[in-house]
Amino acid sequence: MRAKREYRSRDDTEVAVLDALVERGEEGMTVLELRTRVDAEIDTLESALASLKEEHLIGTRREDGRLVITPADRVVPDPEDASEDDVSLFDRLRERFPF
Repeated sequence: MRAKREYRSRDDTEVAVLDALVERGEEGMTVLELRTRVDAEIDTLESALASLKEEHLIGTRREDGRLVITPADRVVPDPEDASEDDVSLFDRLRERFPF
């Protein structure tokens, strides 16, 4: 599952972070887990996380001494509303042929 369409017109790293977090849902991810899923330098990833946090698109919590990052509820699409029609041609091409 991917982040809602209205949150996809952001920086590529931010979109990749949101998509990874949406896939994990309430379970969330640590920064190290995100690094394995998002192809970006650590500084770029940190900037993306800061921007997303500032705009309240992600949240954080402490769990067993670890910082866990989760997507904001408004970023997660409703599974009943999600359809293949919501994916633009550009998004399909980007998934098929990464730039």
